[in-house]
Amino acid sequence: MPAVKKADTAAEERGGGHTSTSGGAGDEPLPLGSKFPGLQPGKVKEAVAALLKYVGAQQESEKALFQEDEMLYLVIALKKTPKTPKNKHKPLRIPLPKPLYTSDGSQVCLIVKDHKGEGHKAAKKRVKETKASNISKVVGVSKLKTKYEAHEAKRALCGEFDLFCADERVLPQLPKLLGKTFFKKKKQPIPVDLTKADWGAQVARACAATYMYPASGSSLSIRVAKSSFSQQECALNVAAAIQGATQHVPRKWAGVQALYLKTSDSVALPVYQTLPSDSNRIKA
Repeated sequence: MPAVKKADTAAEERGGGHTSTSGGAGDEPLPLGSKFPGLQPGKVKEAVAALLKYVGAQQESEKALFQEDEMLYLVIALKKTPKTPKNKHKPLRIPLPKPLYTSDGSQVCLIVKDHKGEGHKAAKKRVKETKASNISKVVGVSKLKTKYEAHEAKRALCGEFDLFCADERVLPQLPKLLGKTFFKKKKQPIPVDLTKADWGAQVARACAATYMYPASGSSLSIRVAKSSFSQQECALNVAAAIQGATQHVPRKWAGVQALYLKTSDSVALPVYQTLPSDSNRIKA
């Protein structure tokens, strides 16, 4: 099966050789204990390995000179649709062992509060003074209303940066100003507290986590890893996301119907499934 061998080789080159699901120094047990009955850590590792092989095969077939990281997503299917929270624009922060974004390898755009351009220059100066090297660009809310009003301008801005952070005081304004592109690409701005002195530290803290947005239906999707991570790094991030996310859904683990792992264009691979409760079953 040559295609599988190529995929294995690509995964080894990308992930430091962690392509097997058992054995070796990299096969550290996942921190998923008795709080998650029915969830088998081995299933998580198998799904991660399969997705890394899939990405490797895709990249081999495309033979692109510069290949971008693929994001891995954890999909949580819930037994019941949760109520919309009051602060629906503010995501829940979930720390990860392996950060998705780093100060030296990610392009971060910071959206700041201003009024008719006043405050934007001061914010840029503040970023420079704090030596926040992970902030590549500062954009004021007033610029979003003018320079980035057109759909094409919004789309270009969305594609230019890996991560968007925003002063949490302006977060409710952003869905309307940024449009659907940011939400389709899952690049909603992450809230940061710019009332604190060290902006660089606030953005660095944002980069060291993933975020769970309120579910619009009975499922939600969370970024958990990149295809350039090793299999073990991916699996540990998935475990951390499961632990963090299930604390904030109705009935916690008891409210989870299923868990899946996927990339943006792959099938969703199941890692956990349970039978629906009696109230959700279709009666004959």
